[in-house]
Amino acid sequence: MAWMKRTAVGLVVAALLVGTGAAVYVQRSFAVVDGTLQVPGLRDAVRVQRDPSDVTHVRAQTPQDAWFAMGYVHAQERTWQLEFNRRVMHGELSEVFGSATVETDKLMRALDIMGVAKRQYAGLPQYAKDALQAYSQGIHAFHKNRPQALPPEFHVLGVQPGGAQGAVWEPEDSVGWALMMALDLGGNWGTEFARLSVARTLDTDRLWQLMPPYPGEKPAASADLAALYRQLGVYRAADAGSTAAAQGSTADVVSRKPEGPLARQISTGMLAWADELTRNAGTNEGKGSNNWVLAGSRTVSGKPLLANDPHLGLSAPAIWYFAGLQAPAGQASDGTPIAAIDAVGATLPGLPFVVLGRTDKVAWGFTNTGPDVQDLYLEQINPADATQYRTPEGWAPFTVRKETIRVKGEADVVMQLRSTRHGPVLSDVQKSHAEVLDLGKYVLALRWSALDDDNQTVLAGFKTNQSKSVDELFAGLAHYHSPMQSVVAADDQGNIRFKAAGRVPVRDAANDIRGVAPSPGWDARYDWKGWLPYEQTPEDRGDRGWVATANQRVTAPGYPHFLTQDWALPYRYERIAQLIEATPKHDAASMQAIHRDVASLATRRLLPHLQQAQPAHPLAAAAQKELQGFDGVMDAGRAAPLIFVAWTDELARGLIIPRIGEGRFKATYGKRDYRAAIEGILERNDSWWCQPATCAEQSAAALGRALDRLQAAYGADPAQWRWGAAHPALSVHRPFGNVPALARFFDVSVPSHGDSYTVNVGQYNAGEAKGPYVNRHAASLRAVYDLGDLEQSRFIYQTGQSGLVFSPRYRDMSTTWADTGYRALQRQPARWAHSLTLAPATPPTTAR
Repeated sequence: MAWMKRTAVGLVVAALLVGTGAAVYVQRSFAVVDGTLQVPGLRDAVRVQRDPSDVTHVRAQTPQDAWFAMGYVHAQERTWQLEFNRRVMHGELSEVFGSATVETDKLMRALDIMGVAKRQYAGLPQYAKDALQAYSQGIHAFHKNRPQALPPEFHVLGVQPGGAQGAVWEPEDSVGWALMMALDLGGNWGTEFARLSVARTLDTDRLWQLMPPYPGEKPAASADLAALYRQLGVYRAADAGSTAAAQGSTADVVSRKPEGPLARQISTGMLAWADELTRNAGTNEGKGSNNWVLAGSRTVSGKPLLANDPHLGLSAPAIWYFAGLQAPAGQASDGTPIAAIDAVGATLPGLPFVVLGRTDKVAWGFTNTGPDVQDLYLEQINPADATQYRTPEGWAPFTVRKETIRVKGEADVVMQLRSTRHGPVLSDVQKSHAEVLDLGKYVLALRWSALDDDNQTVLAGFKTNQSKSVDELFAGLAHYHSPMQSVVAADDQGNIRFKAAGRVPVRDAANDIRGVAPSPGWDARYDWKGWLPYEQTPEDRGDRGWVATANQRVTAPGYPHFLTQDWALPYRYERIAQLIEATPKHDAASMQAIHRDVASLATRRLLPHLQQAQPAHPLAAAAQKELQGFDGVMDAGRAAPLIFVAWTDELARGLIIPRIGEGRFKATYGKRDYRAAIEGILERNDSWWCQPATCAEQSAAALGRALDRLQAAYGADPAQWRWGAAHPALSVHRPFGNVPALARFFDVSVPSHGDSYTVNVGQYNAGEAKGPYVNRHAASLRAVYDLGDLEQSRFIYQTGQSGLVFSPRYRDMSTTWADTGYRALQRQPARWAHSLTLAPATPPTTAR
């Protein structure tokens, strides 16, 4: 009995110690937000204050100290996010996650993101280099003497920040992260490849029916693409199977070594994530944003109003971190003057400036313009010498470099990566190329504007934070390179403007493909011929009293330059225009109401076809009852949006798979929903696409299949179905969102309205086997700026400022975001919730 009592007491004591230790660890992992910290590397003391909205304000006596402190704060709040993102762009994920992420690492190495970043960094003016160096030094200073424990991701995965070298964040990494944003937003090579793939089974006219040009326009390419590719013999033999692999790729990317349950779940999840990243790289499908600006003539105050909501993939923590930076004018290390900094808004961890926001005089917002700045080139391999490819001047050798990827628990992957005069050979790292092309005869190389050495996008970012007027803002954005953004701006003097900022190639008049599909790389007429001057990019000074962009065509009729044919369908823009025109004089509340709107004009267009569908299904009558009175408002609390979405999903499958095959459909469907194709097929009553049935019969059959799926998932009573149950906004953590036991802590999920075409967007990926209608791509932030009183500006985003899962600040904005609420975005708040001083460790001796 005594032994049992001692054992019991011991177990209780051990449990208390473990619990106490866990509690101490959690407390020690929180960011220090009050008091004073001694930080070597600062010249003078910096105040880091957090306001009641939890916006972090950095107030320094020199610009360099402000950038240094911004790095320190990002490291405080988002250490794991910085580490994960650094490994993504360096192509070093596999050191942590094993073979699951090898394909992603290969793509990053092939694009040479960090090699390009180093060259671009070398070309920056000294003051921009000083800024990135100071930011990097701030991150290093945090890690050199961390005042808090590392987040749990490092402990669970056994990772040290910066890897074996301790390179937690170098100045070139900030340039690399700007390139990664260009990769996320500035791509169309995936669309080009999809057209190449589909052209094997469809003639060119049918290809344009499946992937139509912008409404009211003709296809940009006049070439007969299907005939061209058949004539060249680009496709692999039909009986070659799908076992061919791109050069240097592994046969099996899933580790075969014994793993515990947690490691196995992380590996499986990261494999799915890596597959999606590599498959969707180089596509703008489903990537959009809204912004609009009203002149004083259309507002109650007589001063401009501006709204912005960039739509990006949802993640936990969020991509943004809200902060303000203030510092007086200073000097760079080479004596160059640096203007005063005074900005507040959304920063990107990894970059030391406000990307979207305002100064004390001017506000701005971005959407993605989406011009065609990526072209794929078919490079013909010399049949007599596979080390050469064909050019306009004859055969030339591939440029080859060696890359080694370290893989946790396995042998290194060693690759020989090729490039041509156009750029990297993507066929060396993208498995899908081997499934379509005869790689013994042709490979695909990428020409992408963002990879050019003169890309100075980060310099433009610094300039915006120093702007005092619309004119100054757009003068600074002349340095903006990639990805091109549709910028709206307003200042307190009443000026408003839209301009597309960024680099766009000029194509030859004889180019009959115009970059919409892969072009013969040996024909000089398909090479780029220069760049569109900044002065000639699309612009609108708001003569009608407002300007709005929502990824629709932003060029006016008669605009002489070709930018792209792959604009987003104009439904969001048209709805914003309706709502602006419906109110003669707007205020901040009416701007917020536009943000809240979930009426889908795209749904309204197809809805009559659904309402006429009469399948022989036991739930058909009940489903049609739910559709009565439905007007396309994608309300989370209703069944009708769910029925509509499931029907369009099944209709796409039923119409398109028989024409192009299930493999090609699976490879191209998801974020690309083929909505324009479906609209055209039904409105033309196109018998070729609908065969062997009529289009009405196809519609009814699609509804029957949709009801089967919905009944299996949500029960036999359509009145109980809810769009919100299938469509939560899910901000996923990497990598723990893939582990069921951890996901409920690390992921952030809230009910959401909308669809891909509503102003309050809720984009889903119907190609996902699990959660096909989950909202994974939505308003990454919302902001409204009142130029009558900029201190009345408002913002919100979908998680919280802290990247630490234990923190109450990890998800504290999520409910407000889901309800389309806001927090104050002020430069001079009336009080501070927290106040921290970063003090130099030793008195300054000389100016930095």
